[in-house]
Amino acid sequence: MSQESRGKGDSWPTVAAGRVVAWAAGRGPSAGDRRVLAVEGRSGSGKSSLAAAVAGRLAAPLIRMDDLYAGWDGLERGVEALRDWVLAPLAAGRPAIWRRWDWAAGEYAEEHRVPDAEWLVVEGVGAGALPAYLSGVVWLTSPAAVRKRRALARDGETYAPHWDSWARHEDAFYAAEPIRERAGLIIEN
Repeated sequence: MSQESRGKGDSWPTVAAGRVVAWAAGRGPSAGDRRVLAVEGRSGSGKSSLAAAVAGRLAAPLIRMDDLYAGWDGLERGVEALRDWVLAPLAAGRPAIWRRWDWAAGEYAEEHRVPDAEWLVVEGVGAGALPAYLSGVVWLTSPAAVRKRRALARDGETYAPHWDSWARHEDAFYAAEPIRERAGLIIEN
């Protein structure tokens, strides 16, 4: 989104969130009575910022895939956790209770119940992998060098030794899951 298309003082997430909310307005429930919106894309593309802005506008709970991945090699397990702990229970009319991955301890920790709301926003790599449960998928795209700079500025030395490995996990995952092709809205950041 160009600087010219923003109003004075409007940040990228604010403007993009308005676009997402307008696009999603007509989408119906996808997991029981819940409308689930996935904010998807490669690491450093802006998913966290956009998802927080969208969730705020929709008064929706927000689940971050970073809380579901089973460590640096746990992308697929995170998608399974999203399905098993959150989306399938909601679709069946049951409460959704998920466990947060404790990155320091290397195991799942405390439980969190998904609050009742009309919407649920899920963000992260793999958030859009379960189309049967989703009202819509938003894909964020950014140049690789920009994404890496953002991710390392955000997470610093914690992420730096894992960047290449995580990128390979993303490559393999997206080769098997054509999420970008299924996205209803693509936003460049």
